[in-house]
Amino acid sequence: MDRIEATTLDTDTPSAPGVPMTGIWRTIRGYILWSYERGTIQYDVMVTLILLFVFLTPYWINFKDKPIERNPHPGGVVVIPDAGGGFMYQIDGAAVSGKDEATVREQLLNIIEPISGGVTIVKYEAVRDRSGHVQNYKVWVQR
Repeated sequence: MDRIEATTLDTDTPSAPGVPMTGIWRTIRGYILWSYERGTIQYDVMVTLILLFVFLTPYWINFKDKPIERNPHPGGVVVIPDAGGGFMYQIDGAAVSGKDEATVREQLLNIIEPISGGVTIVKYEAVRDRSGHVQNYKVWVQR
């Protein structure tokens, strides 16, 4: 019988001169192009890395996405849709203590902003009783 000798080249070792790292690049390409089927270990590795990124990055990266703390006013505020697409707020008169127009506008805005976010006051009017005391304010706003 004849003897046959077979030799193999170890292409996975980086010490082999002139041998490309096709296996590593094929794996990296598969991860980038998401070409692995569900249920394979490569697919599980990709999903695990994505989940780790989603859940752990907020601990290390400040995305500055915390909402502004706005506490609503404890008094009653009634919101009524306006015919022009805006809103009309009816605010109890006891909630506002300002006497001049700038202070009244500022206090009304401080009451409305926690409810609706950043808005501008278009106009407001004070509803008074027979003795002249302010019962409530009607405030029209727009975004």
